[in-house]
Amino acid sequence: MTPQQIVLVRNSFARIAPIADHAAALFYDNLFLAQPQLRSLFRNADMASQGAKLMQMIGAAVKLLDSPGALMPVLGKLGARHAGYSVKAVHYGMVGSALMKTLEQGLGDAFDAPTREAWATMYEVVSRTMIDAAAQVAQPA
Repeated sequence: MTPQQIVLVRNSFARIAPIADHAAALFYDNLFLAQPQLRSLFRNADMASQGAKLMQMIGAAVKLLDSPGALMPVLGKLGARHAGYSVKAVHYGMVGSALMKTLEQGLGDAFDAPTREAWATMYEVVSRTMIDAAAQVAQPA
């Protein structure tokens, strides 16, 4: 990510953080509306608690964007853990779409093309790292 993209992601996340509970609920509504089959991955989850975890994870990733040496191992562990929850590589695209829709709804006009591109770049880094880590769990070296 470029330094400017990091600034865009951080500034836009700062606008979402005060409404984190609402944003998380909106995210899961968007995800389950578009991909109802994914609801089964959360069968025992308290969705309010799950939403809080989601927002904490996004916040931590946003904070560490300019420290890939710290961020990548955290994402790797998260990806490996998600493999144990039956999350597949194909699910990451679905989650990314729900995230982008949520950001658009939460930020309105502030979710302009450069901000959208910055978030897409961030999500690509996050999802690719998590998918790669999950693949290592599935097929250890």
